[in-house]
Amino acid sequence: MKMNTDRFSLTVDEYLAETNVLFYLNDAVTQLLEHKEEYTQFGVVRYFAEYFTSVKNGNHVLFREFSYIKATPHNRESFIHIFWKCFRQIGKNGDLLAMSEYSSLLQLLCPDFPTEMVQNAARIVLIDDATDCLMSFSDFIYSFQIQFYYEEFVESVSVIYQDLLSGKNPNTVIVPTSTSVEQLSSAANEEPNPQEGVDSSIFCECIEGLCERFKHKFPSTVAIKEILESGQRVSFYGFLMALTKHEGVNQDIGALPNKSDLLIDPEMDQELERLIAQVAISPTSNNSSSSAVGQKEMSKKASPRKSLHQRKRIEMESDGSTEETDSSEN
Repeated sequence: MKMNTDRFSLTVDEYLAETNVLFYLNDAVTQLLEHKEEYTQFGVVRYFAEYFTSVKNGNHVLFREFSYIKATPHNRESFIHIFWKCFRQIGKNGDLLAMSEYSSLLQLLCPDFPTEMVQNAARIVLIDDATDCLMSFSDFIYSFQIQFYYEEFVESVSVIYQDLLSGKNPNTVIVPTSTSVEQLSSAANEEPNPQEGVDSSIFCECIEGLCERFKHKFPSTVAIKEILESGQRVSFYGFLMALTKHEGVNQDIGALPNKSDLLIDPEMDQELERLIAQVAISPTSNNSSSSAVGQKEMSKKASPRKSLHQRKRIEMESDGSTEETDSSEN
């Protein structure tokens, strides 16, 4: 979890609001009450210590409900990071998957993850056209990151874009006069062409106005200006695609590496090579058992702790999930 370097200058209420401590404390107590027979056996203090260690490490979102993983910016960032760690091998192999297949992968980590969210991410990649086409892992995951992490911002920008496309300025209050009514009527009768987009400067002004009063996370206004000042007109999905490619926006979120490093994970690669070597030198009759032992050892080594509320579920940590990745590929 990223910490604000100016946190010591915050008031108590500001700190609690920024870190969502009360949200996590409430969830920890709820989980404890629901599974108290299991957790009280090894002590309440240890339970809370491991719960918040899990939150800090980012593996607390595994197998949790969608309402939980989207509840805080840290949860969203953690889920995006785990999705990358689990299924990075798909991109490394060069596989192309359909939207429905990416939806299935996400539902392995979050059973009730909505298909609509995946469809919206696919529309960014495919520019709102033919969402059943195949997509590369790198194209999908950066688009998914923008759609999921900045969901509320994307929805609000979509409303602004549609208003501008229909001839209205969301930041302008119009006093109804005979002239203004005629202008609005003529604008409404004109058939807008979505492919031409809207004026970039007006779009930028409207988004800046939105950011000034917005209560949710949004990309930096510096990045937004940089994107919209690069052309005279812009489409909605063109703007979102530019956000997915902006390195500054990606770094601000902090869930994914730069695109050049997306498929690089030396620690995981070493574990895979070790397992392959172990299977190669084992007798043919013992291949299956050796592989199983190797996978258990890797899981234990990479994930010394697991989220407490998932002790009875399949063990699958973000740093030790290659067995899940490999199975999903095949």
